[in-house]
Amino acid sequence: MKLATKIIIGLILGAIVGLILNLVSPDLFATMNTFLFTPLGQIFLNLIKMLVVPIVFFSITLGVAGLGDPKKLGRMGLKTISFFLITTAIAIIIGLSLASIIQPGTIGTFNTEGVEFEAKEAPSTVETLLNIIPSNPIGAFVEGNMLQIIAFSIFIGIGITMLGEKASTLRTFVEQGNNLMMYLVNLVMKFAPYGTFGLIATAVGSQGYSAIKAMGLYMIVVILALVIHAIVTYGSAVYFLAKYNPLTFFKKFSPAMTVAFSTSSSNATLPISMETAQKELKVPEPISSFVQPLGATINMDGTAIMQGVATVFIAQVYGEALTTMELVTVVLTAVLASIGTAGVPGVGLILLAMVLSSVGLPVAGIGLIIGIDRLLDMARTAVNITGDAACALIVSETEKKHIDVAESRS
Repeated sequence: MKLATKIIIGLILGAIVGLILNLVSPDLFATMNTFLFTPLGQIFLNLIKMLVVPIVFFSITLGVAGLGDPKKLGRMGLKTISFFLITTAIAIIIGLSLASIIQPGTIGTFNTEGVEFEAKEAPSTVETLLNIIPSNPIGAFVEGNMLQIIAFSIFIGIGITMLGEKASTLRTFVEQGNNLMMYLVNLVMKFAPYGTFGLIATAVGSQGYSAIKAMGLYMIVVILALVIHAIVTYGSAVYFLAKYNPLTFFKKFSPAMTVAFSTSSSNATLPISMETAQKELKVPEPISSFVQPLGATINMDGTAIMQGVATVFIAQVYGEALTTMELVTVVLTAVLASIGTAGVPGVGLILLAMVLSSVGLPVAGIGLIIGIDRLLDMARTAVNITGDAACALIVSETEKKHIDVAESRS
């Protein structure tokens, strides 16, 4: 049986077991969650997180060194960031449009009294951009600051390229380190079906049927928007820009999407998503090693969709009508904030708090959706990493002509 099949079985069994225990015996669920589900999920998450920082360092350093020409790095960077910003804007527009048409906040009665949510202050875009360069690289590694690790790795990669033979030993060390990390990923993935079972059982069992039912229409709108964005936006981009069959793309990348769904973390899924893109989609390692870690840090299309739907939903619940200018403000705030809050824990809800504040809606409204946000977080993470892979595939295809030109000149 393929690993992807085992992971999907673990996911389905976890959802069934969690829901049944929640309905039949909440006390039994609490006991099993403490001693079985949570430990299984946490062990799997910790095993993956253990590898994330060294993988980002080795892969990006090797990727940049493999690109050779610094101009190529700048060209790829421009394509990558442009793709992320454009698709994020499209994502939030899809979310706003569906929520405005279906109007999930006008169906049913929602208790808005006593609902509280304390929003942490997110750093500004300027502050984040200034903090990209680490004053202490070792500190960045210890803290797991992905943007700073990426910046440091790019400098090391450029240095290895410029020094050539003088840095050949260091380049060999980075290559061997990268090979070691990929081996460890394969080793850790053998535990994935059990970790997925534990994570899903915890997520579904702790929410229960009543919470899911109460927020049913809101959940349907978010999931519908995620599906439309994945199929239409990414499918079209892959077909027209990468000249690749979208069905084949989704089929081959599905194992990474399944892991993303269970972990709810783009960073935690990064080792698997990179390996899948390189082995299944045949994205060259230097391109995958540059595009996907950057995407895991700043690309948040799934989160943008949630913000669009949630903003309209909360406005409808409170009886507020959003003007066209306020809707434009929501789009701009969410797109810019997706870079400004990169690497902040709980980034989805922090971004939403910023968006709500920008159009004068009560931040306390987040309390209405916070109960089932964990379940939706799983779905939007799967969309986020799919966008990263689509971008890597597109950059790979568009870079072919530059490679061909360089080869013909030589």
